[in-house]
Amino acid sequence: MDSYFQIICVIVVSASLLAWLACRLRQPVLLGYFLCGVLIGPWGLGVVDQTELLSHISRIGVTLLLFLAGLVLHPKRLASFFRVAMIATFGGCFVMWLLLFGVLVLLGNPLSESFIMGAAFMFSSTILAIKLLPTTTLHQKRMGGICIAILIAQDIIAVIMIMIVGLDGEGSLWRFIPMLAGKAVLFVMLVMLVEQYALRRMMKSVEMFNEVLLMLCLGWCLGISVLAEHIGLSYEIGAFVAGVAMARWKLSLIFSEQLKPLRDFFLMFFFFVLGAEFDVRLVKTVWIQALFLATLIVAIRPLCLSWFLRMSGEKPEFAKEIGARLGPASEFALIIAVVAVENGRLSDRTSHLTQFATIITMLIFSYIVVFRYPTPIGITSDKKKD
Repeated sequence: MDSYFQIICVIVVSASLLAWLACRLRQPVLLGYFLCGVLIGPWGLGVVDQTELLSHISRIGVTLLLFLAGLVLHPKRLASFFRVAMIATFGGCFVMWLLLFGVLVLLGNPLSESFIMGAAFMFSSTILAIKLLPTTTLHQKRMGGICIAILIAQDIIAVIMIMIVGLDGEGSLWRFIPMLAGKAVLFVMLVMLVEQYALRRMMKSVEMFNEVLLMLCLGWCLGISVLAEHIGLSYEIGAFVAGVAMARWKLSLIFSEQLKPLRDFFLMFFFFVLGAEFDVRLVKTVWIQALFLATLIVAIRPLCLSWFLRMSGEKPEFAKEIGARLGPASEFALIIAVVAVENGRLSDRTSHLTQFATIITMLIFSYIVVFRYPTPIGITSDKKKD
């Protein structure tokens, strides 16, 4: 345990110094966390040579991020955004998959690998988009709702994609999708009922004890997340549903504010692990194709999402900002790449190409959003909003 304690201390100290340096140089704080992982991780100085435990710790931050996103979205408001979200989600995903599949085939990649890689790049980064999205300011109320609705719809498709990549044959696919849909509906109904008739009464009985209320809130978030993972959804979807269920109660915004520092602390580990698992030695073998793919995603995805949103009736500037916020490739691309390699559907080289291109898009869009739009980690006072 002393070893783990020392590792966490080294990471926190190093990340805080690099975050301070990033602020002084007017760079995104997330870049400091990522570089911290690169520098002291297994492929850098090797101070931290194992990341498995840290990956589990970082999941707490991701879970809290989605939970807090749900806490500020009442179910009725969320439902009103889903019509726009469905058009942008399915239209954007299909166009991105078709384009990248064709490009990957032209670059000489096998058809099966191009199909999986194209699908991996369909999705936007939930973690980065929500992390950089102000959740409580007036400017973001509609924008935040539409962004989150699109991201949750994409996350559901991504979970299905991950399951499909891990399946053994086509027969199991047709049994899996209806079963998953049924589980999801029952899960949402159960969470809403338990929150209203059990959790809310428990909280009301101890409403004078803020510490106990906060612990109940955390227990609700993590418990529902584990349940969602157990039935075949994901921790992230479970946390979001738990948050939306609580959003019907007046205390939800108070919990949202109280949990933000805890969320940010654990999210630091996510970006650290992202940098620590980045094998710089493999860059020279895939960097040309990775840069080309990342450039395509950076150029096409914002335009694609913006176009579908304008077709849904949104104003051009509003649609353009959402396109930029949802531009980076998703962390689900990293998971799909790993699962596909484990099942023999992707080669190691193709997997690293997918991961490298994904990380490049995350870094590029971090700069775009931080310097152009309101965000909790804004560089200037007029851009720093939460």
